[in-house]
Amino acid sequence: MGNHVVRSAGTTKKATGPKSGSSVAQTKPPISRSSSGADIQNTSHTQFLPIDRLAKILTEISQKEEAVNGITQFVFQKYLFPHHPELADRLFSHLHASSKVTTTYLGQSVFKHQAEKFLAIMNDQTVLENYVKMFSENKEESEITPDGLRKLLMVSYRLAMSGNRGVSCTQILNTVSAVVNACFHGKDTLSVSFVSNWLWQNCQRIVHGMHKYVIHILTTAYRSGKSLMSSEQSGPHLVPSTPVLDQPDNATFSETLLSISHVWLLAATLPYCYTKTEEDPHKDGIQALITKMSGTVCLRHWTPLYNSDQHGAAANRFLHHVLGYKGPTLIFIRGVNDTEDRNHYPTYCICSAAEWRESHLYWGNEDSMVIELLPNYRVVQKGSKLLYLNTSIRGYPQGLRAGADPRSPCVAIDQSFHEVNFAGVPYRISSLEVWGCGDSKSRERQLEIKKWQVKEAEKQRVVKLSTSEWLDHPDRYLLELAGRPSYNNSSS
Repeated sequence: MGNHVVRSAGTTKKATGPKSGSSVAQTKPPISRSSSGADIQNTSHTQFLPIDRLAKILTEISQKEEAVNGITQFVFQKYLFPHHPELADRLFSHLHASSKVTTTYLGQSVFKHQAEKFLAIMNDQTVLENYVKMFSENKEESEITPDGLRKLLMVSYRLAMSGNRGVSCTQILNTVSAVVNACFHGKDTLSVSFVSNWLWQNCQRIVHGMHKYVIHILTTAYRSGKSLMSSEQSGPHLVPSTPVLDQPDNATFSETLLSISHVWLLAATLPYCYTKTEEDPHKDGIQALITKMSGTVCLRHWTPLYNSDQHGAAANRFLHHVLGYKGPTLIFIRGVNDTEDRNHYPTYCICSAAEWRESHLYWGNEDSMVIELLPNYRVVQKGSKLLYLNTSIRGYPQGLRAGADPRSPCVAIDQSFHEVNFAGVPYRISSLEVWGCGDSKSRERQLEIKKWQVKEAEKQRVVKLSTSEWLDHPDRYLLELAGRPSYNNSSS
């Protein structure tokens, strides 16, 4: 009755009853593999047609150019990643090490199996760990050096900037060194698991753009025929993967603190409310799903709101330019003293996902963060009730603060906005910037409020008085005491 299992001699056979009523024992055929992995005999065949077609084209090219019955590293790099040879070599070496073949090339079936296995990974943390393994220096892919992490970050940065033609950053080396120094703390090697966990805690989306690019190449390169990606015309068009910086009127304004390399790094760290626009509520479920899977999302425009060098370093100037902006904001603070190198001045970023307001209590939602940018890049604290701003309420600390412990905040700016404490160490404020990360409507509403406030101030400044009101006005008596008894000659 029904299915039954027969066990004998250490083997397991499953007998099924077909429609004819006969019992047929089914066994899985063994897989035989040669030293090169070029011939894997198995009854199952590849169902992922893009990888199957790509493997056939690469095999034909390797056979023609190098007389090899498989896929070589040179062909893999030349025809798939001609503009990113470092990434090509690392990816091919990773696939080769995972296959455990003894030859220098990969067989067609082995390449298909390893590529499909690589693309089938859906867990973001596992994807991050795989890319850290790629840039490890030993064959076991168990340890990584500071130079390996630096190369990983540079490849990720170049891919992110390839969609921003003509954009360069002079601070990229300092930015990358800040990440490497914070992770290694002077050690020569670290385990792959430790480095991947550290990146996951401090910049978890650092390889998202790189992985998306690799997936795009492996799944669409076959469409270009046997030329694949080797020709300039067939290269993929990369959209910008970092928020767009709106340039202010003063060209030197955006060069004070916020560099494009820091924007790239923050985009891999901050919650999506700082970097991506909200989904269109008018889109139905299918359209929203297609947009999400295709990756065609609109990036935020970061707008400059306040700069201490241009607008003045004072609490009232900060409040005037920041309050009323209904959107996420980033505050960049650089401390300075006479003993440290200018390129290593401590720089912190206070991230607020809600509108700034004055209060004697700490506030903020779960997307609030405090990040150290220099000299070491790390997420200091994140969570709710991290932010504090008070310039008018007496009996409570004055100034701007950020931190989970009110008695010992991570960042504390005094009421004059001239000094700052980073983790209890005092510094003079060299520069202070505020960038708005909301949509265009947030900035428009803030400007409208400012215009209304200016109009109201003008109305209060010009007061029209009649003759009878002036005769009883207190200012008339003050003018008379000052020697101007005939100040108003309208009666004559």
